[in-house]
Amino acid sequence: MSGTNAKLPLNRPGEMQDDPLPARMQAVVQDGYGGPEVLKLQTVPLPAVSEKDVLVKVHAAGLAKGTWHVMTGTPYLLRVFFGIRSPRRPVAGLNLAGVVVSVGAGVTRFKPGDRVYGIGKGSFAGYAAARESKLAPMPAHLDFDQAAVVPVSGLTALRAVTDIARVSAGQRVLVLGAAGGVGSIAVQLAAAAGAEVTGACSAGKAGFVRELGAQRTLDYRTEDFAAKEGFYDAVIDIAGNPSLGRLRRALKPGGTAVLVGGEGGGSLTGGMIERQIGGRILGVFDRGRRHFLNALAKESGRELERLSPLLESGALVPPIDSRFPLHETGAAMQRLESGTVQGSIVLLVTGS
Repeated sequence: MSGTNAKLPLNRPGEMQDDPLPARMQAVVQDGYGGPEVLKLQTVPLPAVSEKDVLVKVHAAGLAKGTWHVMTGTPYLLRVFFGIRSPRRPVAGLNLAGVVVSVGAGVTRFKPGDRVYGIGKGSFAGYAAARESKLAPMPAHLDFDQAAVVPVSGLTALRAVTDIARVSAGQRVLVLGAAGGVGSIAVQLAAAAGAEVTGACSAGKAGFVRELGAQRTLDYRTEDFAAKEGFYDAVIDIAGNPSLGRLRRALKPGGTAVLVGGEGGGSLTGGMIERQIGGRILGVFDRGRRHFLNALAKESGRELERLSPLLESGALVPPIDSRFPLHETGAAMQRLESGTVQGSIVLLVTGS
């Protein structure tokens, strides 16, 4: 693997950039759909900042599964929203952590020098413009690389575990896909709520998942998570591969299956739409009134701040699998799809 485990220096709140902003920056640009080869490092103008935007000097950017889908343009339905032949926004990336360098006239929550993290389109670049509403102050003790992997994965896990499944102390919770970016945070959130957590993952990742707080692990290749019928109060399905029937069998009457992933579907629409429709139908006709609900992250800085107490107390630790410099984004994407990732991958932008 060509990544690095070197960490970025920790910049303190109030840090200012003495040098004037450059006119251009390094950015990972995508001019078509395909594999990692479509991602090219180019010099481009800095993004424009509107009234409610914050210009962030990006120190680190986390990879997310959604970034891979935009890179490949699959499922094809995605292209209706992002661009038929190529992405309308050519600079890749979504997660970011960095320092505010300028703000729009309507911004009230942030000022230059503030350390922030959140969601900003085009984050695989030296600078990114993000909506004020999608950013949050960085917890003081976090490094930029740790903060950068939280936004999309953390918001998705928060929505699934806390808001939809409403996991509470003493419940039995199964997390399918427990070792990935979303799963590794979902395990920690469920454990922090006092649940008895089982994580489904490959055998080689079992130790990692237990360290996150899971009491038990299942090898999804050799063990059937639904073998104990009616065992779980909640199933957080990030893998997106099991049938709805198996999810139903694993749930107690009154239990909830939260559908996060849909990787098992076809190339046209993906699996999520089919699972959403199927889940609604199954929920209506299920006599045990089990619930099958979809989880979509709320792209909100205020929502992200809900994770701050857990991050600051150490109950939630952003697990980083590997770090790559910006010019090795293609290699980082290859690792993302390797099936060997434990936690999340982060790009080190400043200093690359």
